[in-house]
Amino acid sequence: MQNLFPGIPIVESPLFESLERELSLSPEERRIADALNRKGFAVLDFPDENLDHRIERIRNRLAPSFGIDFSSVESDKTTGERRVQDAWKFDEDVKAIAANETIIGLLTKLYGRKAFPFQTLNFPVGTQQDAHSDSVHFSSLPPRFMCGVWLAMEDISADAGPLFYYPGSHRWPIVTNELIGRRGAGSDLNSAQDPYGHAWAALCDANDAKPEVFLARKGQALIWCANLLHGGSIQKDSRLTRWSQVTHYYFDDCIYYTPAYSDEPVGRLDLRSPQSVVDGSLHHSKYLGETVDFVGARVGARTNRQPPSVVNAIIRKILKGSKNV
Repeated sequence: MQNLFPGIPIVESPLFESLERELSLSPEERRIADALNRKGFAVLDFPDENLDHRIERIRNRLAPSFGIDFSSVESDKTTGERRVQDAWKFDEDVKAIAANETIIGLLTKLYGRKAFPFQTLNFPVGTQQDAHSDSVHFSSLPPRFMCGVWLAMEDISADAGPLFYYPGSHRWPIVTNELIGRRGAGSDLNSAQDPYGHAWAALCDANDAKPEVFLARKGQALIWCANLLHGGSIQKDSRLTRWSQVTHYYFDDCIYYTPAYSDEPVGRLDLRSPQSVVDGSLHHSKYLGETVDFVGARVGARTNRQPPSVVNAIIRKILKGSKNV
């Protein structure tokens, strides 16, 4: 069957059931695909026979980075740093987990575009972060071609601030600056998700949504869709750890940017050139297979802010379907 909507991930497509039948999925892959489509997340055992050894090495290597006394059972584990970003650049085990070929192959099949990991986050404790959608932090044109994989690196108890999420919230409107009447370009935020909390809360109330908690066992992973509302529960026992790794994935043939600092309707995009964890290559934005030449891109920067006139011209051409972008 021809995919009439290639600008929507297969697992979120209105034609999902028809497309799924054409993918030659194994029973386990079909279970994961159905869960992503219906609930916006799927749980699986992480496919790495060396995972226990990798976890032990990662915890030992990264422990000094957090300024926490892990040697004492009674010490407060919440007083130090809460994350190390992009440890894949110096830790081969973090990289191996993020670049797992089975996971990349699965995501590629279920989204309809080649997946690549571009960011890792390693945590010794929970984030205690309010419910949010990753779509404000990093997104794509076309939208929704981003996902995350959260890996439990130990058994997670209810008192350790477990991950929570709102099943089905991935189908709600993506909250953008345009939607809430805010200008994002050139703004300064302590946190990219700060302006959107009331909107997400209102959507939860309107849908009478209730959060579910993920009491994961070591080695379990959770894949979630870009717009799924999720966060970290309050940690009830500060003596506990909650070791985990998050890997974020983009997909080929997209424009990559940060929506919180963008105004899409007027072409002001806070652009990214994400670096692949697999081989270190930069992925420049593409539209329908053609590279979009954003003048003045800064290699290695988190974002590549461009003159509004340049981006405006590009967006106008995209909207007109130009082949000469």
